[in-house]
Amino acid sequence: MRVIDVGLREGHEYRVRDTWLTVPNLITLARFALVPVFVWLTVDGRHLDAFVILAVLSGTDWVDGYVARRFDMISTVGRWLDPVADRLSLLVVAVTFVATGIAPLWLALAIAIPDLVLAAVCLWLFGGSPDLPVTVLGKVRTALLLVGTPLLLLARVPGVDGGPWSGVALALVGAGCLLHILAAGDYLVRAVGKARGLRADGQDPREHPSRRG
Repeated sequence: MRVIDVGLREGHEYRVRDTWLTVPNLITLARFALVPVFVWLTVDGRHLDAFVILAVLSGTDWVDGYVARRFDMISTVGRWLDPVADRLSLLVVAVTFVATGIAPLWLALAIAIPDLVLAAVCLWLFGGSPDLPVTVLGKVRTALLLVGTPLLLLARVPGVDGGPWSGVALALVGAGCLLHILAAGDYLVRAVGKARGLRADGQDPREHPSRRG
């Protein structure tokens, strides 16, 4: 069973589209549009409704990538839009949890600091994304956070609170944050290595075709 790049068609030669108007990109934007709804519901104390929205966001994380690969709709915009939307969504969720007292401060810091460091380094070296492949470590990290964060909300729902969900959620989120830091370190090492390799070959990392898609 494929875990990474679900929907990938083995041996198929994909055509990367230059347009932003593709079904996968619209799915990404539609999912991202739910983030403000989640914030509003959480701040308003409607934890069950917020849980449902976050569960939908988490459960559909794979859909845009699957559609892009399965139906040959990969685009240059989608290559950066999907990960950026996912990162921003996760950061907003973490900050909202901390601001409303649902989660401790370390959750937001553990997510924000590695991402900010990576963004700064990648902008400096490549002027954008270094276009590196996703690793199993990154996928496991994402899975833990996608499962753990909705459970943090579920633990606040009347009738469910007081059960084991809070402890389970914190354990999953804590493990996810640890892997997030490790995955960021791995990505940083690979990005620096790629930049050095390109420079050794006499190429400018900011102008390399693989970065532009």
